[in-house]
Amino acid sequence: MSNPGTLGDTAQAAPRRSASPAARRAAIAGGVGTLIEYYDFSVYGFLAVTIAPLFFPSGDPAAAMLATLAVFGSGYLVRPLGGVFFGWLGDRSGRRTALVATVLGMGVCSALLGLIPTYATAGLLAPVLLVAVRLAGGFMAGGEIGGAATYIAESAPPRRRGLFGSFTPMGSTSGFAVAAAVTGVVTGLTSGDQMASWGWRIPFLLCIPLALLSLYARVKLDDTPEFAAMTDQAEAVRNPLLGVVRERPVSVLRVIGLAIATNGSGYIGLTYMSVYLINDLKFDADAVYWLSALVIVLACLTMPVVGMLTDRFGRRPVLVAGLIGYVLLSYPLLAIMGTTSALVLVGAAYFVFMALNAVLQVPAFPMFTELFPRRIRYTGVALGFNIGTIIAGGTAPYIAAQLVHLTGNEQTPALWVIGVSAVGLLSLLGLRETSNQRLPV
Repeated sequence: MSNPGTLGDTAQAAPRRSASPAARRAAIAGGVGTLIEYYDFSVYGFLAVTIAPLFFPSGDPAAAMLATLAVFGSGYLVRPLGGVFFGWLGDRSGRRTALVATVLGMGVCSALLGLIPTYATAGLLAPVLLVAVRLAGGFMAGGEIGGAATYIAESAPPRRRGLFGSFTPMGSTSGFAVAAAVTGVVTGLTSGDQMASWGWRIPFLLCIPLALLSLYARVKLDDTPEFAAMTDQAEAVRNPLLGVVRERPVSVLRVIGLAIATNGSGYIGLTYMSVYLINDLKFDADAVYWLSALVIVLACLTMPVVGMLTDRFGRRPVLVAGLIGYVLLSYPLLAIMGTTSALVLVGAAYFVFMALNAVLQVPAFPMFTELFPRRIRYTGVALGFNIGTIIAGGTAPYIAAQLVHLTGNEQTPALWVIGVSAVGLLSLLGLRETSNQRLPV
């Protein structure tokens, strides 16, 4: 999928420029916002075992779990619409305006999840409300991570864009770690009955102070120099979506393919793995939540290093290494986890799985921004990423559970990971290196 025009309007290799305090603030504010997005979504995944019978009472626990995971996926159905709307807002009115709106909306939706009634109280209205709030949250989240990646990339020095860009996946992945830790604390401090009665609501309600923190960080930011220059030169287009489709269709396809690879593999580790360890392998839920938090934090700590590697060696070589790593190791890693009762060995295999995802995510986000000119960048990144996410992100836990349910083989989700990794490799064919260049104008 070659796209000769991808970097045709990009200047030659950019000069070195030191990181300003504004660039560091942008990276932190962007990362905190993506933490909120993924905290919200992953809390639901971690609590799927508890939520399933509360909203989908059934004589078949497997059917209730599949219904709960299907609702998890429903939150992704409207993400592309959110990406288009907030992409339009960000490309027309400013990156900062869109990012303030997304984090505020996500905080409200997460709080509502903690307040809705269960089936025992509201009957069929309960699952309807659950789906409605998930759809609203998905719409808001659709504009978040693409906007954060765009804001950080446009604020960072060109030769350190990979390092600063690592704050986007650090934020998103940290959201899972915080969710796992919070869920672990609540589970450890409550009995099973208390957790089913009211304890499951606490992690959702805790999103309120997290959202306020992110909102505080973002309202203090100025917009990016790139957007300011675009405004001064009157480059804004009336319809950024139409501009993306006309000018960069192959770039959108590349982003979709890489988003399929990063999300399709990542959500197996970040969301499905807890269900796998608790339901299928029968590990203690509290221990699994803490193990997940530890593994995810350790994987996050590798991300700045990976970012520096992408600045030094390029985005493509690092991405290829991570994708091939998944093709070769995903099945053996799940096999190790399924054949041992030692939580230490399970944790080691889990960490390798998540470290590979760091090797995919970190180069992917700056690469996405490097494929589009600034007048349509927010829309292009958000559109491609969200389409890839809806295909392979929200569906990954459901597909993994279905594969195990249909085959009886607990390692079959590895076939899904291998498949999405192959899609990622195909997406890189014909792509020239995008690092250490000025962003396309």
